[in-house]
Amino acid sequence: MKPHSPTQLVRLVAGREISTRIRDKGFLVSSAVLIVLIIGLMLFQVLLGGGESTSRIGLVGGDRAVEQVLQQQGDALGTEVTVVELADEAAARTAVAEEDVDAALLDPTGSRPELLVQSAGGSTEDLVRSALAALSVADQLTEAGVQLEPAPAVDVVALEADEADRTQATVVALLGVGLLYFLFILFGQFVAQGVVEEKSSRVVELLLATMRPWQLLAGKIIGLGALGLLQTAVIAVVGVAGALAFDVIDLPGQLIGTVLNVLAWFVIGYAFYAAVFAVAASLVSRQEDLGSVLTPTTILLVVGFIVAIQAAQDPGSTLATVTSYVPGLSPMVMPVRQAAGEAAWWEVGLAVLLMVLAIAVIVRIGGRIYSGALLRTGGRLKLREALAAEKA
Repeated sequence: MKPHSPTQLVRLVAGREISTRIRDKGFLVSSAVLIVLIIGLMLFQVLLGGGESTSRIGLVGGDRAVEQVLQQQGDALGTEVTVVELADEAAARTAVAEEDVDAALLDPTGSRPELLVQSAGGSTEDLVRSALAALSVADQLTEAGVQLEPAPAVDVVALEADEADRTQATVVALLGVGLLYFLFILFGQFVAQGVVEEKSSRVVELLLATMRPWQLLAGKIIGLGALGLLQTAVIAVVGVAGALAFDVIDLPGQLIGTVLNVLAWFVIGYAFYAAVFAVAASLVSRQEDLGSVLTPTTILLVVGFIVAIQAAQDPGSTLATVTSYVPGLSPMVMPVRQAAGEAAWWEVGLAVLLMVLAIAVIVRIGGRIYSGALLRTGGRLKLREALAAEKA
């Protein structure tokens, strides 16, 4: 039988990792929880904002012109006005009392129009007064023979990106970074647990009889990385679709670009952290010892997330700027600076280049440590001992 090529061996390991983890209850539960959490947050936002910008106004004795003026005034004030035609004053009083309408306007074109409300002082009163004032002025000008020209349309040219869009993009980026933080830890733990399981069960000895350590390491990272990218993409699609369906946020191309940025930074950040987690896990042979070797990397992730939160508040600060170039921290900080419009293209390119160089160094040195430590069981192995074992 013809032996497998290195590429085929890496593919086999990657396929094994995907098939194993996709059936893992922890993976499935975490995916479901994240999706439910995102949908729940959007529903909560809808409930908080619901009813704040709508108004139902009953109308007795008015015409189409009155209805149009009320709706135009509502648009000017950021309120969606729905006009309900009512038969008479009795019907209007009943509609207001039963809260079918927020207010009812009687005889709007007469000399003494009346507005029926549950209690005085609401915003609907100001809206109706402004609408009737505008209608009165228009009628008087028409009676005087004055013909008004339509107001000219104003073309708005923004020299800078709209602040509201930037704020929304920054919020989306921060949520994405929170997702990255969770997924880096989750899939890093998957990689680390897999390494220790293979060492403790001696499966690794069988695997290394047919492949080299770097092929085993590459297969693990690629397989779980593909699964993680798929999970992240599904969550991103659900989030974007939910935002559109619930009308939680405006979603211009800028925000879609933010989502794509987060996905790209997942790929780079995952390659970095998965390699670090795998190398660290190869130094121990028991699941109980994993915490001690993974703590430094976990702390780096926590620091990155904390700095990302600070960067969302002040993306131009020295701390945010400097850490957005630091390998390991840049996948958490740079997406926020990009969304806030504080990162030039060359800054993003420099951060990516530094990350790629860091990944190359980790794979180079870490691969030697991984190779030297895989077959060493017992207590925790020191880095020096692992390197010496690899040379031997």
